[in-house]
Order: sequence, then C-alpha cells, then structure tokens
Amino acid sequence: MRIVVLAGGLSMERNVSLSSGNKICRALRSRGHQAILVDMFLGFEDYEGKLDDVFDAPDGFCGDYSVAEEEPDLAAVRASRKDQSRSMFGTGVLDVCAKADIVFLALHGTCGEDGRVQAAFDLLGIPYTGAGYLSSAIAMDKDLTKRLVSEYVITPQWRTVRYTADEIGKLVSETKLPCVVKPVANGSSVGVSIAHTGAELKAALEVCLQFGAQVVLEQYISGREIQVGIIAGKALPSIEIIPKTGFYDYANKYQAGAAEEICPSPIPEDWEMRVRTATETVYRLIGLSVYSRADFIVTPDGTPYFLEINTLPGMTPVSLLPQEAAADKLDFPALLEAIIKESLLLRATERRH
Repeated sequence: MRIVVLAGGLSMERNVSLSSGNKICRALRSRGHQAILVDMFLGFEDYEGKLDDVFDAPDGFCGDYSVAEEEPDLAAVRASRKDQSRSMFGTGVLDVCAKADIVFLALHGTCGEDGRVQAAFDLLGIPYTGAGYLSSAIAMDKDLTKRLVSEYVITPQWRTVRYTADEIGKLVSETKLPCVVKPVANGSSVGVSIAHTGAELKAALEVCLQFGAQVVLEQYISGREIQVGIIAGKALPSIEIIPKTGFYDYANKYQAGAAEEICPSPIPEDWEMRVRTATETVYRLIGLSVYSRADFIVTPDGTPYFLEINTLPGMTPVSLLPQEAAADKLDFPALLEAIIKESLLLRATERRH
C-alpha cells in the first residue's frame, strides 16, 4: 500500500510530530508498505527526482528525529522555506498525498489536530487516518469540549477568558488558587502551567499570550494522572503517569526517563471501569472515530476527572497509546494496521453519504 505519513507542519508540536511520523513510517515499511515520511510545511522543495517516484525512495525519507526539551523555533522554520509561500502545504505535498492509498496523519497541534487538514482532504477526496474535521475541531477546543461533556462526565470547574497584557493583574486578583492555566487550543501540554501563587499565575498568563488571547483557568485537582486510549470505540487498558518532577508537561512527556509510566495502571478494577467508561462516553459525545486518548486525574476516592481528549495521540518512542495497545496484545505495527483499516472503512462510508 502507498502511504504518506504526514508530519511536521507548523505548530509548537512540530518536533513531536516528526518523531511520531518517523516511528510510524519505519514500522509501516517493516510491514512491506511503500510508506514515506513527508513534512507538511517544507514538502519536497529539496527533492530533485520526479514526484511520481517518491514512493520508491529506499529509505522512505525517514531520518533520526528526537524531541528536544525546548519547543521549536517556528520563525526559523518559516524562514527556512525557500518559496516563502503562505500555504501550510509545502511544495508537492498535496500532489503526493493524492497519489497515496491513504495519508497517515502524524500531525500534532494546530493545523493538524484542529480539523483544517481533514477538511481540506475531504474536499480533495484524499483518504486519511483518524477522526473527521468536525469532531477534530471540537476536541481541539478545550472549552467547547468541556461544555459538551460536562453533563455526562465529571470535569474540573473552569472558566475561559480572553485577555490582554493590561488585564493580567485583574485576572490574578480574581482567580482562585491553585489553578491550572491552559491555552484553549494547544496540545502536548504546551503553555500549560500549574499556578499556586499570584506570581506564578501572572507568569503563566504572560506565557499564554503567545498562543492567543484565550485561556482556560481550570480548578486544580490533586490525584493520580491516568490516561486511556481508545480504538474503534473500545477503551484500552489505562496507563498511569508518574513524573519524576513537577507535572506531566512538555519536557516530561517527551524525554526518556522523565516520567514513570505503568500500564496497565495499578488501580482498583472499579476505578479502571470508571475511566474506561468515561473515555468511551466522551468519544461518543464529541463524535470521534478511529482512535483517540483521554486524560484524567483520579482522586484518592476513585473519582475520575476528565481533562481533555487527543484525536491524534503521539507515537514517539515514549508515547502512551502504543504501550496501552501492547497491554491489549496489539504490537505497534499491528496497531498502525488497525488504525489504517478502520480509517479506510470510515472514509468509504463518508463518501457514500
């Protein structure tokens, strides 16, 4: 099968995406697929051959990608693009995607998980993996997601605010602490902070301004960090995350050894059923499909507080969904094949309607 693994792009999770895409591409090639890794933003501007021949590339354009502790310098990425086009799709990307049997979306963050790429591919008739454009857009918006599911699952209290730099002082004075500060539409915990003091909240709000003028101020819940993957509507065994320091932020997520990950989670069976049921409920309410991963804090009495759901979970060497699938006797290549099979069935159904 000809498969484009689409990664990179132009989001704060660019490096995570390239690491995920590289792992996905290598695994698919090991199964005999003509898989190639394509950077959505940079495309084929340095490729000297014919685009018709890209699927014959001996290495599939795979490289050695790792995730640095620092977030990527997107201004430098923009400046490195030779054509300086305003398009989010680099040279030749759409042409090559149209030649593929399916595009495996390894994108993360804005313009990948927010439904825009999915909508473009729907219009162009290009099959892709994962949820469709509408449910992807909903899940990317933390405020909208909470509004849709809060009557059916337990979620921390929250409020969403738009603000300017001049309004930070007022926000600090009227916000109950401790709280969690989150950009409305970022992933991989980019820009997320836990504020215990007014000074910490002020600093967090200043950081979040670079991601837009809208943030979620969420009640801080103390408990165990539990995450649950889901494939085709069925929840997988949960995984517990125990960061060595702080909370499960960007650095702790993608640096090997920064957090202990235990799968299946060492929690009572009734707790496990609660988080799995909550995951499946959110998945259905938002209208998701194929696969996702939900994040929870579980309190000492076993109450699961739903935080958010990710429509394109990471597939880096330290990512969680592959570990959960393995606990369900599904190795990494088989997991990818299951995602592709489910996605092709879904896209075929969508075309008929």
